[in-house]
Amino acid sequence: MWKQRNSKQKNEYQKNNNRLYIVVAVIFLLAVSLIYQLYILQIKNHDYFSAMASGQHNISAELTPKRGDIYMLDSSSDKKFSIATNRDFALLFFIPKDVDHKEKLAEKVYYGLYHQKVTEEAEKQIKINEQEELNSEISYINSLDISAEEKEVKINSTKIHFQNRINDSNFKEKRDIALNLEIDRKKQEILDLFLKKLKKSNDPYEPVDNKLTEDDILNVYSYLASAQEDPIDKSFLEIRNFKVYLKDLNYDNLDPDIIIDDDARITYPGLSHQIEKYRYYPENSSTSQITGFVRQDEDRQIGNYGLEEFFDKELYGLAGSLSGQKSSGETFIVNNRKYLRPEDGADIVLTIDRSVQFKVCQELEQAVDDYDAEGGTVIVLDPKTGAIIAMCSYPNFDANEYSQVEDINLYNNPAVFEQFEPGSTFKTITMAVALDQSKVSPDTTYTDEGQIMIEGWPKPIRNSDFSTHGPHGLVNMNTVLAKSLNTGAIYAMKQVGANTFSKYLKDFGFGQKTGIELGSEASGNIDNLLKNKVKQIDAATASFGQGISVSPLQLIMAYGAIANDGVLMKPYLVKEINFASGLVEQTQPRIIRRVVSQKSASLVSGMLVNVIESGHATKAIVKGYYIGGKTGTAQVAEAGKYSEDNYIHNFVGILPIDNPQFVVLTKLNNPKAVKYSADSAAPLFGKISDFLLKYYKVPQEK
Repeated sequence: MWKQRNSKQKNEYQKNNNRLYIVVAVIFLLAVSLIYQLYILQIKNHDYFSAMASGQHNISAELTPKRGDIYMLDSSSDKKFSIATNRDFALLFFIPKDVDHKEKLAEKVYYGLYHQKVTEEAEKQIKINEQEELNSEISYINSLDISAEEKEVKINSTKIHFQNRINDSNFKEKRDIALNLEIDRKKQEILDLFLKKLKKSNDPYEPVDNKLTEDDILNVYSYLASAQEDPIDKSFLEIRNFKVYLKDLNYDNLDPDIIIDDDARITYPGLSHQIEKYRYYPENSSTSQITGFVRQDEDRQIGNYGLEEFFDKELYGLAGSLSGQKSSGETFIVNNRKYLRPEDGADIVLTIDRSVQFKVCQELEQAVDDYDAEGGTVIVLDPKTGAIIAMCSYPNFDANEYSQVEDINLYNNPAVFEQFEPGSTFKTITMAVALDQSKVSPDTTYTDEGQIMIEGWPKPIRNSDFSTHGPHGLVNMNTVLAKSLNTGAIYAMKQVGANTFSKYLKDFGFGQKTGIELGSEASGNIDNLLKNKVKQIDAATASFGQGISVSPLQLIMAYGAIANDGVLMKPYLVKEINFASGLVEQTQPRIIRRVVSQKSASLVSGMLVNVIESGHATKAIVKGYYIGGKTGTAQVAEAGKYSEDNYIHNFVGILPIDNPQFVVLTKLNNPKAVKYSADSAAPLFGKISDFLLKYYKVPQEK
């Protein structure tokens, strides 16, 4: 019995021990789990949970600096004019849940914001359609197999007919009907869009438009406040910091939905606006390809293209920061505050002269229209320093509306980005090389047969006038430039040899970037002249500007070296950078190298005067001054061969020749109204040069 009881006690004891072991094991596992959780909290994820906890008591913020401005100068007034700055604009938005009369609000906002713009765009489109119709007629006449004189008579008759048609009453009536239909169509598109937004009845926010000026907001409220279809006279309204106030509280023609606060501020149910800062370009499009533009990234504004991209770091400045702690309420604990002041961006002052830039862009746009060209570029250079006085291309874009551009290639600056075969303007460079090697003089002669065979090439290279003039016979180097003879350029190149010729082209800066303060600069292409053994055909065609490519900036800088006694300068756009700290960095003119001797530069400059005075470029003459320059009409290479219809017209000139103040390049892309650059790029050069010499009051020489 004792054994039986002892056995029971032993079993009971064993059960108790097992329970104890289980309890201890559970406690042990809980302890391990707790320790692991503490490890996770205090060690492994310390930073994460610390940040979460501190978020309830700590505050921090990045302080954005003010982006620097970009200025150009006006030498006539010694004033700076901003071409890139920061400005407050309004974001206008609907609040659909607060709108009772949707159609009325949509109509008022349309008239306040868009009606005038829609009307102007419709009128512009009608004119474009009419111009395209005229251009089509002219193109048809040019395609006829008749003489140039007959074509000119027919074209002039067609232009007169189109001009007379504008004054015809029947045509005016049809034109007005077409205009009103286009306006109504666009108006309905906008109203439909507005109503689609306003029908979202529970929506507290639907954007209408952004980057609106105070005048835009005032226009909208002049319609909102009126009980009539016509707007309130703006003299009854006042706007301060984008808020609109009613001057006369007794005005009795107000829309019944308008709300007037105690301080006479007026608002409208379902419509509101807020102020936002944007980058603003006062000159709109005339400097857009120089400045580029700024786009808003998630964190900050970022410069794109042009100076905005090249100097993004300097313009942005240095961001600051503010951090500290809050008490249990919303009180900021001052003695725990850490503040790093932001440093505003630097201001950049350009070498561009505002008046010259305006005139150049105006004349270029007119020339593109007059000669029915696809576009063009003009550059004005100070050859003694390398400073760019004006740089304009067309078509361009409005930097304030950069997102509306259909072709993003417009963002690139053609003056530095575009590569083209220069044609006969390159003969000046070839002649300068031959003169510098003492292989020719202005009086050196050769016999021109109108065409020449080149070793390894199956057909003759001809002068541009071979079909109408034939051989010129015994001529000197002056005549080569004046008559723009391809055979003469080849003759001059052969005297120095292909390898020496290619070395000079490198010294002139061709085939390499200039280093100007703009992104996306092209280096041009003279690779076929940089081989160990240059083909004779490559050297021959390069002598008159075909088979190689250059940028407009490279070409004008090469002429600038000739104008500067043979010394090549580095081009620059930035005159100085003014940092917020007070530091001023000024650009000093920089010599790249001497390319040709002073004597050679002087000789070729004199030869260029003869080109204008008695050669192909008489339309570039400016009365009272001796000017030197050269035309170029180059075929455009397409799909491995030269186009029969597409040409680049360009002209580069030095003025005045005895004491060069400027070098001017004019370039037109595929002008259809005239055949040669002597009738397009040369007269454009003449107009711009006449303005420059008078604007800067350069004394007459004749």
